[in-house]
Amino acid sequence: MRPKFIPANRDQQLLFPPSIQDWLPEQHLARFVVDIVSQLNLQPLAETYEGKGFKAYHPEILLSLLFYGYATGVFSSRKIEQATYDSVAFRFISANTHPDHDTIATFRKRFLGQLKPLFVQILLLAREMGLLKVGKISLDGTKVKANASKHHALSWEHACKIEQQLRTEVEELIRLGEEADSEKIPDGMDIPEELCRRQDRLQAIAEAKAKIEERAAQRYAQEQKEHEEKIAARQVKADKTGKKPRGRGSQTATPGTQEK
Repeated sequence: MRPKFIPANRDQQLLFPPSIQDWLPEQHLARFVVDIVSQLNLQPLAETYEGKGFKAYHPEILLSLLFYGYATGVFSSRKIEQATYDSVAFRFISANTHPDHDTIATFRKRFLGQLKPLFVQILLLAREMGLLKVGKISLDGTKVKANASKHHALSWEHACKIEQQLRTEVEELIRLGEEADSEKIPDGMDIPEELCRRQDRLQAIAEAKAKIEERAAQRYAQEQKEHEEKIAARQVKADKTGKKPRGRGSQTATPGTQEK
């Protein structure tokens, strides 16, 4: 009986549901980030884009991408750009657009002073809503030594300590983002332009595979020749001495590629 597999067709016309809203489950962190950023006052950021004579990505998109990336451990602007193609969550946040890494990095550098308090606002709102973590960022105040209390309500003093902790967390996130963007080594695979087209890529893969198989055939022929020569030499020695050769002799060559 032949096994049954789930059919997979990468040439089908529609890979995602027709609405971006259907791409992620309701409880996904990306939805939370988009919703909470939409409630922030970003007018000061938006106004700086007006009157420039060209269209720009709304700061809501760029802020959401940066915050979600940093919160989930993606700090490089290049990797965030790539994620808008590879990751369903990032594609949801960017509304299926793809800001390039220079745009993302420039936005972070240009508005660094405004981004830090906005990041803190997001974390404070998340904590107020009862979340214990946002991505990899802890919100439970475990780093803050609070006086033991049976009351659910936080004291003003303790709330200030937690806010300071979150500010420290944000500073570290920004530092990691700046550090990642300062790396001169390209992130991930550096794919030559001629390999970006699928047909050329498949042809290049076939050519590479053929070269590997050719080298494997050459290796096999050489090893087989050496094996036969050793067998012949052992037989000549045995004929001269009249003694049966000791040892296992040389191993027969194995066709195909081999891992070293």
